[in-house]
Order: sequence, then C-alpha cells, then structure tokens
Amino acid sequence: MTVSTVYKQGWTMDDVHWNLFDSTKVEPNLLAAVKAAALVEYNAPDYVSYLKRVFHETEPGALDWIERWGAEESQHGRALGRWAEMADPTFKLEEAFARFRTGYKPTHFAGDDTTSIRGSRRGEMIARCVVESGTSSYYTAIRDATEEPVLQEIAGRIAADEYRHYKLFYDMLHAQPEPDLGFWRKLGIAIGRVRESDDDELAYAFYCANVSPEKEAITPYKRSKYSKLSAHASMAVYHRRHIQKLVQMVVKVIGADPHGWLAGLAGAVLWRRLQAKSA
Repeated sequence: MTVSTVYKQGWTMDDVHWNLFDSTKVEPNLLAAVKAAALVEYNAPDYVSYLKRVFHETEPGALDWIERWGAEESQHGRALGRWAEMADPTFKLEEAFARFRTGYKPTHFAGDDTTSIRGSRRGEMIARCVVESGTSSYYTAIRDATEEPVLQEIAGRIAADEYRHYKLFYDMLHAQPEPDLGFWRKLGIAIGRVRESDDDELAYAFYCANVSPEKEAITPYKRSKYSKLSAHASMAVYHRRHIQKLVQMVVKVIGADPHGWLAGLAGAVLWRRLQAKSA
C-alpha cells in the first residue's frame, strides 16, 4: 500500500498506518531523538495555559485557535510516543513524561502573569513562529532521513501541521493592535528564542526519555552532557535545504527578505553550527 505524502489538517491516531511498522528500519540514534521529541510535544497543555493568559484580552477566536494548536501538539507527542513504544518496548511514554513534568517547570508556566516573557504579544508570536519554523523543518528532516515507513508518515503529518501552525501564529502576529516592533527588536527576539534551544527543555527531555528511572542514581542529569547527546542524536538528520527553509521562515517573520542576503548569511552560520553540534 502506498501512503500519501500530502497530509491535511485534522488527522487522528487512527489515520496512521501503524501496520506498516518495520523494526528492521529503526535507527537507534533517531529513536533516542524521537523519544525526547515525544515528551516535548506532549507537554503542550502547559504552553496552552501560558498563551491563553497572554492572549486573554485579544481578538475573538484567538483562544479557540490556541486550544486547537495545543490539541494537535499533544497528538504529535502521542503519535511519536506510540511509535517509540513500538520501536522500543521498554519505553513508556506516560512514565517518561511524568518524570519530565516533575523536573521541568519553567517559571512562566507556573505563574499567573498575563504579560508575555517576550515583552508583548507581538514578541510572543515572533517567538512562536521561530519554534514552528524549527519544528516544521525538523520533522521534514526526520521524514527524509528515516527509512521506517510509519515514522516517515508520522513525521510528514507533523511537519505539515507545524507549517500550518507557523502560518497561524504569523497571522496572529499581524492581527495584534499593538504597535509594530522595530527590526532589531524582532531580530533580538528571534535570536533569543533560537538560543533557548540550549536550555533544559530539550536536554532534560532527552534524559527522561533515554535514561530509565532505575539508572538515575548512577546516571544523574547534567545539562551540558545531555544537551550534547540530544544535539548529536537529532541534528544529524538535517540537510542544508532543511536549514535554509527554516531560516527563510524566520527571516520572513522579522520583516526581511526571505531570499535576501540576511537569509543566506544566517543559513550558512546556522548550518555550520549544527554540523559542529552534531559531530
């Protein structure tokens, strides 16, 4: 059976062709990366609560869109987690996620502040667009890198969703009644969000997903160590074209030409950085 590579919004877990799973095509490093990604995606409800506080007094329908976005992100986590459980029966999504939630608690998730940590709703949407640019390119890269049929399908479905999410947040950015931000402020927010990829979220997700509870005592969490391991496992899937597409999407958000000199320079710099981190 040929599985379509054009995926529409609104798919469910039942739409995935789980029967095509081929354990002989599972690559260990990619499996480790997918386990971690499942935890991050599954954690969407915390982001939903935070964004609903920030956008509680905004245009009609925004909160509904945020809820829908969160539901789709959570489904991404469930799909990736189910695939990981098939590939490695010792992995349990719910157990690993419970450990992750216990240890990863950003202050802006726990508080009740209605102001974005980016300083404005426009700033928040720029940061969200950066994230969706990254996830869209990442799952496209996974789809292109793996030979396992079910992971190809799941990654393709998620990549399509993430691109739609990018467009959703891009439209929300320009719908805000706040004054527009200056170019350098936009660039600063975008760069700041990219740098946050080195924080505890990805590293700790990788740790919880790949180090069993029984081994915690002899294998304690160290951010620098697991950040490197996470990068090595996940960034090897990228090709230059994936990075350039990511950069073009980000550059568009900050108001520059996605095909101009800035996109070319940023793409070259990011590509070299990813090659170094994945080595």
